[in-house]
Amino acid sequence: MNPHADYATLFNLPRDERLQLAEELWESVAAEQEREPLPEAALNELRERVAKYEANPEDVIPWDEVKRRLRNG
Repeated sequence: MNPHADYATLFNLPRDERLQLAEELWESVAAEQEREPLPEAALNELRERVAKYEANPEDVIPWDEVKRRLRNG
């Protein structure tokens, strides 16, 4: 059985309606993602980065400087 056969009606919707449906689906996935807890490894990384910043708050590069460096190679 073709797994997309159930979606044939959706694929035949006008482009604007398909785009709207895609946006709504994406928003529903994003909303679920926001409710999920961060993995422990990600939390540990964030804690480590915050601790490094708090230990040396002057040891940062402003965002404008980062962008400039990336653009200039």
